[in-house]
Amino acid sequence: MKIGCPREIKPQEFRVGLMPQAAHEAVAHGHEVLIEAGAGLGSGFTDADYIAAGARILPDAAAVFAEAEMIVKVKEPQKAERAMLRPGQLLFTYLHLAPDPEQTRDLLASGATCIAYETVTDRNGGLPLLAPMSEVAGKLAPQVGAWTLQKANGGRGVLLGGVPGVAPGRVLVIGGGVVGTHAARVAAGMGADVTVLDRSLPRLRYLDDVFNRDFKALYASAATTAELVATADLVIGAVLIPGAAAPKLVSRAMLGTMKPGAAIVDVAIDQGGCFETSHATTHQDPIYEVDGILHYCVANMPGAVARTSTQALGNATLPFLLALADKGWKEACAADEHLLNGLNIHAGHLTNFAVGRALEIDVLSPQLALKQ
Repeated sequence: MKIGCPREIKPQEFRVGLMPQAAHEAVAHGHEVLIEAGAGLGSGFTDADYIAAGARILPDAAAVFAEAEMIVKVKEPQKAERAMLRPGQLLFTYLHLAPDPEQTRDLLASGATCIAYETVTDRNGGLPLLAPMSEVAGKLAPQVGAWTLQKANGGRGVLLGGVPGVAPGRVLVIGGGVVGTHAARVAAGMGADVTVLDRSLPRLRYLDDVFNRDFKALYASAATTAELVATADLVIGAVLIPGAAAPKLVSRAMLGTMKPGAAIVDVAIDQGGCFETSHATTHQDPIYEVDGILHYCVANMPGAVARTSTQALGNATLPFLLALADKGWKEACAADEHLLNGLNIHAGHLTNFAVGRALEIDVLSPQLALKQ
């Protein structure tokens, strides 16, 4: 199979969909790897690294899209990229379709087959291709939140760790999954007073058993959430429903109860965000203010630490990429129900029920898509 990897064009996105090590593995499996010139530079990989791995360098994205049978990326295809997709072509990347009807329409119109990293599952009910970036984003969230709180950025001027004689900042993490756990660990390590909210009692028991000396874990009732939002210096939104739009857990009215200059970091912004007032921002212009509260809503947070993120994502995606290339998408998905769960679009049909509910679009079951 011809596997193509274009350079990412989303603003300030420095990751790359295919590492030289992955290119080497794919070539060893008998596949041809096509890399857009300069695609890996943001992550510290040169064209020479790819050539040494056996890949072929093409001059631009148009050449990659025209020749490749499978396109491997990091972020969802931008409008110009979606226009280059063709019927029968395979796209393997993050999509986050539920809050993005325009992208969904374009991908349906392309006739391509699109497998989304974020809805591939594992036997334990996890999301193995989302988890690495969730870990990175979770660890980044307190870091960027602390930066947002600096007075020069419009924040309250609070140091999360405090100093002797001065209380630490209060951090509220909404959601105790992968993102929330890593965010809470880092915030606690910075010396902050940290509370995590979640609705899963087994998850709360786990957090309490493992981290009870580092941070508090409480049940996320509406009353408790409202009470803690009002007293927090930093609120981190870390709630995810696989494939679906994120629930809006903090209303605009609740912003009025917060301290002026407090900060929000919405890690769920890829799925629409879990604050009513959230909208996506970029690394170039990451924060905005609503009712005196600063919002950090960068939709590709892991792109800020591109080399680490590329390596972590590449390690997770490689086995699935090789399965798709070795067997073709139908045979690979038929053999692995967890990979089949990643199928979001095929030949003009939406194949993910959570996305269908969010966008009110009819869905073809993935099993029927296999038979087409």
